[in-house]
Amino acid sequence: MNNEIIVRVYDIVGGPLCVSADDGQKVYDKIAPLLRDGQKVALSFFQVKTMISAFLNAAVGQLYSEFTEDQIRERILVKDIDPEDLELLKRVVDNAKVYFRNREKFDEAWKEEVGDEE
Repeated sequence: MNNEIIVRVYDIVGGPLCVSADDGQKVYDKIAPLLRDGQKVALSFFQVKTMISAFLNAAVGQLYSEFTEDQIRERILVKDIDPEDLELLKRVVDNAKVYFRNREKFDEAWKEEVGDEE
């Protein structure tokens, strides 16, 4: 990837713990505009020690609501990530692709399950 913009998760979150959806949203808010502009992003997880799926759903998963799989694959390079966290990221991405491909059906099924409480 040439001329990529390095986005350091640690710097955005302000530390090594990536455990909140709010922090994930901050990462999304940083990278989504770059992707919209056609920029290539190197998403660096250097110094990140702990990461959970809620964070990754907000940071990366929701990108699939706006961008195609090909666009994401072409424009994002994930760097400096622990192998276990990479496996978690892969699961989050797989789930996001399935969800956003069938969003209306998933949302409808959820409403049937919990009612109109949300």
